Amino acid sequence: MSGRLRAALVELAIAAALLALGMFVALIASRMPATSGFSGVGPGAMPGIVATGLIVVGLWLLGESLTGGWRQREPDDPAVRGEHAFLARGFVWVSAGLFAQMALIHTAGFVIAAAALFVCVARGFGSVRPLRDSAIGAALSLGIFSFFVKFLNVNLPGGWLKPILGAAGI
Repeated sequence: MSGRLRAALVELAIAAALLALGMFVALIASRMPATSGFSGVGPGAMPGIVATGLIVVGLWLLGESLTGGWRQREPDDPAVRGEHAFLARGFVWVSAGLFAQMALIHTAGFVIAAAALFVCVARGFGSVRPLRDSAIGAALSLGIFSFFVKFLNVNLPGGWLKPILGAAGI
């Protein structure tokens, strides 16, 4: 099978799958009430919007595939697309930051856990200044903590900083 024929079949299959998914979501959405209560927006409103979007994009891709193939396709060569090589060290640092936040959030509190995440992500992206990253992470996470607790009334764990933060947090 030639490369162009194979690409055309793949384009058709993707368009058909997107249309099928859109019709399935539309079927599910049609069984849900579109309006409800005083707000006038029910549980079926958002799935209906998503279904419409899926169907429109599926029809668009189908039209392009039937009229000569998708336009402005990305090249197959990763170097031409500008992709970079996978950096395992960066991936490990970011993953470690996520695990550290999960481990620290309930004991150390939101501010310290988010600051630890910030430091690890910065290191994963190549930063070699952990003290600066710690200060920036602490300032950002303290600002986010204050915004959520004071303005949005969302209880976040204060942890070890609860005596300093006062009544903020849980």
